[in-house]
Amino acid sequence: MSTELIFLIHSLLVFVFIVRALARPHRDPASRIAWVAVIAALPLVGILAYILFGETNIGKKRIAKTSKIIAELPALPELPPVAQNDAGPKIPENYLHLFETGKSINKFEAVGGNSGQLMGDSNQTIESMIADIDAAEDTVHISFYIWLADHTGTKMMGALKRAAARGVKCRAIADNLGSRDLIRSHHWRDMKTAGVQLAVALPIRTPLIQVLFNRIDLRNHRKILIIDNRITYCGSQNCADPEFRVKAKYAPWVDAMIRFQGPIVRQNQHLFVSDWMSSTDDDIADMLALPLTVEEHGFPAQVIGTGPTVRFSAMPEMFESLFYAARRELVITTPYYVPNVSIQNALCSAARRGVKTKIIFPARNDSWIVAGASRSYYQDLLEAGVEIHEYQEGLLHTKSLTLDGGITLIGSANMDRRSFDLNYENNILLYDPKLTRDVRDRQEEYMRHSKRITFKEVESWPFHRRVWNNTLATLGPIL
Repeated sequence: MSTELIFLIHSLLVFVFIVRALARPHRDPASRIAWVAVIAALPLVGILAYILFGETNIGKKRIAKTSKIIAELPALPELPPVAQNDAGPKIPENYLHLFETGKSINKFEAVGGNSGQLMGDSNQTIESMIADIDAAEDTVHISFYIWLADHTGTKMMGALKRAAARGVKCRAIADNLGSRDLIRSHHWRDMKTAGVQLAVALPIRTPLIQVLFNRIDLRNHRKILIIDNRITYCGSQNCADPEFRVKAKYAPWVDAMIRFQGPIVRQNQHLFVSDWMSSTDDDIADMLALPLTVEEHGFPAQVIGTGPTVRFSAMPEMFESLFYAARRELVITTPYYVPNVSIQNALCSAARRGVKTKIIFPARNDSWIVAGASRSYYQDLLEAGVEIHEYQEGLLHTKSLTLDGGITLIGSANMDRRSFDLNYENNILLYDPKLTRDVRDRQEEYMRHSKRITFKEVESWPFHRRVWNNTLATLGPIL
């Protein structure tokens, strides 16, 4: 083959992939520019990178199957509107639009009559989960992104086996990437033998072929536990020891979970059922038609479930709505902060209009790419008046937001592009001054173990460090 022909084919491929990158829907201009630059500057590597990571494509068959399942699931039971529920706290009018934003994502209404308890540390959370599983009478549904065969993971498996042995229907979902070692181990087979029904989320079978049709790094990042259709847990914790021995040098992982009861459980069940039926041929839709228990003096709450088969930009829109709604105080904890422009601007805007805005990151991050990219945003945040705290006692993995002493968002979603575009996430938005105070106190505890970052410190960073951080941030749109 002549040199001229090779050059022509190469140029044609570069042109085709540049046009494809420019033509993709639901992509912000920064992402388009970044991909065009990568493809043009590193033709062969850039084209390969685009094939692997350039498009949020989970596969046409999965999209069709998941969409059909969600469309055919039974409607959730109708409850009196929260505003008419005299038994518990009502959503103030200036926050109603937040729950309308949430409703636009999954069609879930804000439902009253819920109760919630913020769990203690990770070990106490697992003990509470296991106690609830040991008391289960009908069903246990569990889903984790990371499930390790360590002390915590095997204890959870033991509880599921005990429940299955006494006739409880136990269903467990584990992500094929985050829990790959467990899925390949004898522990997974032992659970199946013991009667626990198992499903692998987003299986990776033949990577070299699969990447041609869909991205293999689109993952189920959800953390869900539902017992007897009446108790659910939501937060950041995976099923692993806080020492997290696969990445021990960053330990302990510091997480937060809330144990909920009330109608909100049914909305979390809806997410689990759709995930289960998308991953298996087992139709469990009738789980959503069972009677609901409503607490007499409960608070309003709403599940926010996002992912590649949910409308584009759902999670960033939720975050931005919360930032712009803040009037007095906004406190955030997140381990991974690689925002898009609108998220960064919304956060800075909160501080500029006088809202006490604080954000807590881990001082040491298990992803050096994310750590560098996150710090590239520090200067603008500090200039706007945002307080930045870096937690010193381990990897702060909690994803939480408190707003004006009444609103809380807790769940699995980070403030990065993976959670915005690629991962399936589950969060719960609630209005309850008491529970929000508990979450806010936990955030305050994190800050007591943090170092406050000053503008002077960031200005003193050496030139090469700032260049490095900004380079990583520039790559953010393609990561």
